[in-house]
Amino acid sequence: MDWVTMAHAMGTAGQSGGGQAAGGGLAAFLPLILMVVIFYFLLIRPQQKRQKEHRMMLQNLRKGDVVLTQGGIHGRITGLTDSVVTLEIADKVRVKVQRGYIAGLVSRGEAKEEKEEEA
Repeated sequence: MDWVTMAHAMGTAGQSGGGQAAGGGLAAFLPLILMVVIFYFLLIRPQQKRQKEHRMMLQNLRKGDVVLTQGGIHGRITGLTDSVVTLEIADKVRVKVQRGYIAGLVSRGEAKEEKEEEA
C-alpha cells in the first residue's frame, strides 16, 4: 500500500454525512467565540468602566480640589477651563496642566496631611 492510497483512505474515513459538516464547522468556531466573550468580560468591559469613571471625575473637578497628575505632581486647583487646569504646587508656584493628565483626586486624609505640612 502506497502513501497516497493510505492518505486518501484516512481522509474519507474521517468524513461523514453532509449534515454533520455544518455542525462540525460551528463546533470549530465555538472555542473562538468563547474566547471573545471571556476577553470582553475580563478586559474590555472593565477598561471601559474605568475610562467612564475617569471622564466623570474630570468633568466634576472644582477649584480647591487637591489632585494628582499622571506625572506624580500633587497640587490644589486654582483655575479651570475646558481643557486646562491650573495647579498650585507650592506657595506662588502655579503650573498649567491639560485636563486629561489629571490622574485622580487625592483622598481626604492625604489632603489634610498636605494642609498640615504647609502650615
